[in-house]
Amino acid sequence: MKIGLLQIDIKFGEPMANREYVKDQFLKAADDSYDLIILPELWSTGYDLTRLDDIGDENAQESIQFLQELAKTYNVNIIGGSVANKKGDSVYNTMIVVDRNGDLVHQYSKLHLFKLMDEHKYLSPGEDSPSFLLEGIHFGGFICYDIRFPEWIRKPVLEGAEAIVVVAEWPEARVDHWLTLLKARAIENQSYVFACNRIGADPNNAFGGNSIIIDPWGETLAQGTTQEEMVTATIDIARVKEIRSRIPVFQDRRTSFYS
Repeated sequence: MKIGLLQIDIKFGEPMANREYVKDQFLKAADDSYDLIILPELWSTGYDLTRLDDIGDENAQESIQFLQELAKTYNVNIIGGSVANKKGDSVYNTMIVVDRNGDLVHQYSKLHLFKLMDEHKYLSPGEDSPSFLLEGIHFGGFICYDIRFPEWIRKPVLEGAEAIVVVAEWPEARVDHWLTLLKARAIENQSYVFACNRIGADPNNAFGGNSIIIDPWGETLAQGTTQEEMVTATIDIARVKEIRSRIPVFQDRRTSFYS
């Protein structure tokens, strides 16, 4: 499976401009035959939280339709980062997954809201399962701050997940934490990690890029910089089974002592 992490800057509070830009990036990548392209967190609005009532996407319908058209046009599976998803009086930070046929596969709304960036004032926490299947591979999909909660990441892995996807707007000031936590999540779960972060800045934050693809042994297969780029690697999902048989962490768990 050929993976592409679309590491881009995001125009603050401009959904139409961001959709057009993403569309252009997919056109540029069309000749590279990706199996899966992943976008960053809140790619359509950025962290323009105070205006989400105006610029958020009602039931994420416009975003879903946009991603479905891209998937069908370019014959590619898409994990569409996340978008500001308006439901009634609430707004959720929601990941959208569509397959290469344009079918909606999964939605996941961010469970852990990051108070340091005021998410709790403008967003509601989700209650969705992070697990989904795409092209026969079991994934766990997470959003940014979620990676600081290893027990939440472990949940889909215990259900059979072989790959962990993380979409983020992770600040540049803590990019060392980003890389360390992602590598730890890969090693402890013996899973691939595909983590897509944005670059650039908004009025309040600078973002760290360094999108990364890590194998289940904790080895970095590809890593971005702080520039716009498609971070790319081709992975063999059979490596998960190989690593898990080499060090049988899941067989050696002693769960009666953990609660």
